[in-house]
Amino acid sequence: MDGKIGFIGLGSLGANLAGSLLRNGADLSVSDLDAARVGAFVARGAHEGHDPATVTERCDTVITCLPSPAASDAVVRAMLPAMGPGKTWIEMSTTDAAEVRRLAALVTRRGGRAVECPVSGGCHRAATGNISIFAGGERDSVDHVMPLLAVLGRRVLHTGPIGTASTLKVMTNYLATANLLSLCEALVTMKAAGLDMATTYEAIRISSGSSFVHETESRLILSGSRDVNFTLDLVQKDIGLFQRIAEAHGVPLELSPEIIRIVTDAQARLGVAAQSDRVIERLEAATGLEVLAEGFPRALVDDEPEAPGYEVVPPGRAATGAPRPEAPSAHPARPSAPPDPAEV
Repeated sequence: MDGKIGFIGLGSLGANLAGSLLRNGADLSVSDLDAARVGAFVARGAHEGHDPATVTERCDTVITCLPSPAASDAVVRAMLPAMGPGKTWIEMSTTDAAEVRRLAALVTRRGGRAVECPVSGGCHRAATGNISIFAGGERDSVDHVMPLLAVLGRRVLHTGPIGTASTLKVMTNYLATANLLSLCEALVTMKAAGLDMATTYEAIRISSGSSFVHETESRLILSGSRDVNFTLDLVQKDIGLFQRIAEAHGVPLELSPEIIRIVTDAQARLGVAAQSDRVIERLEAATGLEVLAEGFPRALVDDEPEAPGYEVVPPGRAATGAPRPEAPSAHPARPSAPPDPAEV
């Protein structure tokens, strides 16, 4: 993790990712529209980056983690005058594939490198460096940033050229949303049928019905916390991007339009930026039921020990002439340090 690193965008996800860099000794400059967020990082040893241009001038690698394609466009355009040979831009936002390709072209025309690295696994895993990372870009560019990615995340998948990582990330968020909505229906239906909610949770967890979403968001639903640190406006952005991908390729989706309708209705009832796991409250209101249980946490904590990140290799990839062993020793380990608590 050599060189000076800049991080722009200290929201729920970005702050946790930047925190992993700072915890592991990075020479880090940070920038955000919220001065209080910047101040908190400066108090922990980061440099104040002021604005995207200043961060880019000072740093060898600049990471952006922003809430929308429009925000990424504005920040990258502000970075461009300071971008050039020896500089690398890593986009960690969940965004549109065509847009990230367009912005990457602007960076490379200035002589810089561009890699897209959206993440998956939740803010609690971002905080401990155990999140999964999709890396899209030229192989040499991905290799160039791999030591940094091994600090930010646990499992890194090179997805192909710029744009492929964003496309796959949108798909995973669509699947997570579909899973959340089906879990809400399952939990409310079991409550209506008189089943114990803790027993219902365990029945799902130990069965073919289990999933990452169940073992995280269902726990927050049952505790009553319903604060997964991911809001309905972000859900709507992601499922809308997935729908547009399908439409662009002539895929006549059936579930996706209904999911968009449900999320739109939830926003109207609960608020545009309500926490996504509150979507169960639509069904609670319709049935007069409360889906709660004792013994469930009000915040998610990642209890997987922090360890060096490594590259995940798709089946058959090594046989095609591009072997990348899936092993913790495949790339340099990050310095050992006690993980920060990962609360969402």
